[in-house]
Amino acid sequence: MIKIISTYLTSLINKLYTNKSTELPKKKVLHTILKNELFAKLKDNEKEILFGCGCFWGAEKGFWRLPGVITTAVGYAGGEMESPNYRDVCSGLTGHTEVVRVVWNNNKIDLSDLLKLFWECHDPTQGNRQGNDSGSQYRSAIYTTSKDQQNKVIESKNHYQKALKNNGFGEITTEIRNDIKFYFAEDYHQQYLAKPGSRPYCSAMPTKVKLKDFSGANFKLNDKVWTNYNWDISHCILRGENTPIESNF
Repeated sequence: MIKIISTYLTSLINKLYTNKSTELPKKKVLHTILKNELFAKLKDNEKEILFGCGCFWGAEKGFWRLPGVITTAVGYAGGEMESPNYRDVCSGLTGHTEVVRVVWNNNKIDLSDLLKLFWECHDPTQGNRQGNDSGSQYRSAIYTTSKDQQNKVIESKNHYQKALKNNGFGEITTEIRNDIKFYFAEDYHQQYLAKPGSRPYCSAMPTKVKLKDFSGANFKLNDKVWTNYNWDISHCILRGENTPIESNF
């Protein structure tokens, strides 16, 4: 019965919103800050992953600033509806969550570094919510693109769970899945916080608990990089510069 209702609601949404955004735009689009193509094919030394940690505006800015990140883009993933648009996802009926696609140079930054930012930049115990934003589209999620990534993600989660419990937090609700289809969000959402006239906003609620060394970790960024993120300061992401953080590799 639940599946029938879900299928009906999805069909209803498709009828309501027939003007869909395309999944992979054919036009050339450059990252506002990094100046690399958003839709370029991955090179041999590049990897990609999807992170969901509340409103994707602030989350994207956090990741594009990391040294070694090639490009970032916001979009939707984790649901059943094909080619959703923003209104679809905001309805809460598509099953999708707001995510950031991160592409990085594996020679300069490791997945471990990205996971450190992911776990520390939001509260992964809040379920279908992050801060004042409520709904399944704001749930915490990691969608990997290989089994090796998935194994490392799970190891980091288990380690971080212990750290959270030691600091009075509950169970991590982060959804972890592999090989999930990603749909690019509309152009006006991409690198939103770097655009003139943008509304400074980030729903993430950091726990102030640090991710330290875990089994399989291979951190490549030096400690100086992380001084650019101070989770003790309200809206840390919004207060930071838009430009990438410099680091000596």
